[in-house]
Amino acid sequence: QVQLVESGGGLVQAGGSLRLSCVSFGRTFSSYDMAWFRQAPGKEREFVAALDRNSGTTVAAEIVKGRFTIERDNAKNTLYLQMNMLKPEDTAVYYCAAHSRSSWYLSRSSAEYDYWGQGTQVTVAS
Repeated sequence: QVQLVESGGGLVQAGGSLRLSCVSFGRTFSSYDMAWFRQAPGKEREFVAALDRNSGTTVAAEIVKGRFTIERDNAKNTLYLQMNMLKPEDTAVYYCAAHSRSSWYLSRSSAEYDYWGQGTQVTVAS
C-alpha cells in the first residue's frame, strides 16, 4: 500500500509556472511507475505524463509536451510536475497516481493505476 499526497497547486496567470509535488508514504517509492492526470470540470480525467520506475523514461500528452516536465526524487519519495507556459485550458484538479505491476510500457490509462492522491487544484487565469 502507498499513500500519495499532492501539493503545489494554486492560481496563476496565463504564461506563468507552477511546480506540483506528490509525496509517497508507505512502500518503497522506487517500486512504482508514477503518473500525473488531471480533470477539468465536466470533463473526464485525462493523462498528463508518466515516469518509469527504473529507466527514467517519460511519456507526456501532446498537449503538454514542451511545457510540462515530470520528474522524481526517489531519495525524497517525491514526484514532481513542473508546469511552464500555463494556459487557461490547463485549469483542472491534478492527481498523481502509482502502480507497481511489472510492465514493459508506461501506461497512459487511469484504469491501470492503483493508487491515487486527493488532487490539487490548478487555476490559470487569462
